[in-house]
Amino acid sequence: MIKSIETTGKTEDEAIETALNQLQLSRDDVSVEVLERAKTGFLGLKSSPAVIRVTYEEKEDTTKQVESFLLGLFERMGVNATLEIKTNEGSLDVVMNADEPGALIGRRGETLDAIQHLTNYTINKGGVNKTRVSIDAENYRNRRNETLEALASRTAGKVMKYRRNMTLDPMNAYERHIIHSALQSHDGISTYSIGNEPNRRIVVAYSKNSENKSQTGTERRHREWS
Repeated sequence: MIKSIETTGKTEDEAIETALNQLQLSRDDVSVEVLERAKTGFLGLKSSPAVIRVTYEEKEDTTKQVESFLLGLFERMGVNATLEIKTNEGSLDVVMNADEPGALIGRRGETLDAIQHLTNYTINKGGVNKTRVSIDAENYRNRRNETLEALASRTAGKVMKYRRNMTLDPMNAYERHIIHSALQSHDGISTYSIGNEPNRRIVVAYSKNSENKSQTGTERRHREWS
């Protein structure tokens, strides 16, 4: 929202400084229009101060933006839910509490991921300084991470035992990242992804030369997020 204020001072610089102090903004954050220049009369008589108008963009609080967007989304979804929002080093952690959390999580977290994606897109659309919004419900993400790490460990055990590759079910990029990270230091195991979204899968491969895995691990993890 664009707003403006008018201030006065003995000089134009003084009037600008007064406005910046009042708004707690820097000179780069505002535009200045001189309405009346300062005039000094003879012996100081009939002098008049400088009058300037400072225009600035009032940034809406990101927490309120997130809250407003999600509550509106819940209403459209027909879900009765409340929010807990915490600031975490420039990002926002959001916990959704609902009588029926399954409606917010969906199959394998698909609805939860969609809500998080929509929220981040809406909040950061057109912005320069972006805020990362992480959304969870019923501690699903932590539980899902633990499940994926356990799956990675079991699969690696089978691959080593039978010395053959195993292909996992389709996963999104974040879940594939969890599997890759869990197995990146596992001797005799390498991982890579095949297929196209949304059916992209991880292959857990038996590798006699564990150096191949350590050599390509960084590149593989990068591809998953590109």
